[in-house]
Amino acid sequence: MAKMGEMWGQLGSVMASMMFAYAMFKQFFPDNLGDILEKYGQKLVAYVYPYIQITFDEYDSDFHRRSEVYSTIQSYLSTKSSTRAKRLKAHEVKGSKALVLGMDDNEEVTDEFQGIKLWWASKKSASKKASFSFFPEYDDRKMYKLTFHRRHRDIVMGSYLDHVRQEGKAIAVKNRQRKLYINNTGKGTKWSHVVFEHPATFETLAMDPKEKQSIINDLLKFGKGKDYYKKIGKAWKRGYLLYGPPGTGKSTMISAISNLMNYDVYDLELTAVKDNTELRKLLIDISGKAIIVIEDIDCSLDLTGQRKNKKVEEAKDAQRNRRRAVTVCVFTGQMNQNPGT
Repeated sequence: MAKMGEMWGQLGSVMASMMFAYAMFKQFFPDNLGDILEKYGQKLVAYVYPYIQITFDEYDSDFHRRSEVYSTIQSYLSTKSSTRAKRLKAHEVKGSKALVLGMDDNEEVTDEFQGIKLWWASKKSASKKASFSFFPEYDDRKMYKLTFHRRHRDIVMGSYLDHVRQEGKAIAVKNRQRKLYINNTGKGTKWSHVVFEHPATFETLAMDPKEKQSIINDLLKFGKGKDYYKKIGKAWKRGYLLYGPPGTGKSTMISAISNLMNYDVYDLELTAVKDNTELRKLLIDISGKAIIVIEDIDCSLDLTGQRKNKKVEEAKDAQRNRRRAVTVCVFTGQMNQNPGT
């Protein structure tokens, strides 16, 4: 007990001395000296520790929406983590058809790109923010940290991060579940969706083999045509007209295209669209890599206000009874970039 008392007495003396020294420092040295010391201290650390770190937070700055960049990195690192990390965490990503294996908290994996070595680390820190909000609060702040040598700054900031983004998106598309979207007639969200799991493929499609292969080749060529469409300055999209009475395989063809291209399907019901403004909003809200299906487009509601003749409408009704037509638009990219082209 005597030794314990002596130890606490010595600790108290040290703390008192430190407080006295701090008070003397504040009295005789300028207030901005701390800033100066911090500035040159950072330079010293940068000289001794020549590595750069980039942090990617799980949620945006307002904590209301999950960061797409974080999700893309998570998909990219899933392949690295499964083979290189010692501690893994299994979790379900929204829209994915399989569990994603990722790094556990405070785990690190290495990556290589063009002969350079990089380190990815999964971090988690407790949030100290305490405020009232109508949005859900997240107690733990998760992030990925990328560390690399400063001499590789240009490569990382340029081609490497673009490589991570492209690979991550490709992995996410491969693992995700395709969806069937239907436009809503009421207020609220423009589109509602269900999981799209139609089994039809071109292998099971009853069709002339040569015509079938021609369509497959055209679709695959379209899927690789990003640079071509960018070069000619046109939207990256492709249109098909499927024509025939009910039961001739139009829906099966659409499902086969979706399964081949791994695209979502948007069933656009024009009779539920009030005007061109609403139609434009619907098109802008469509994500990239999608199939837009417009059934009986030539018999749908007139959005331009020009089909007012009763005889014309009666003729359209007669045509509708004889056959049905489906217009299919396959496109890759964002519709809001060129909504009218």
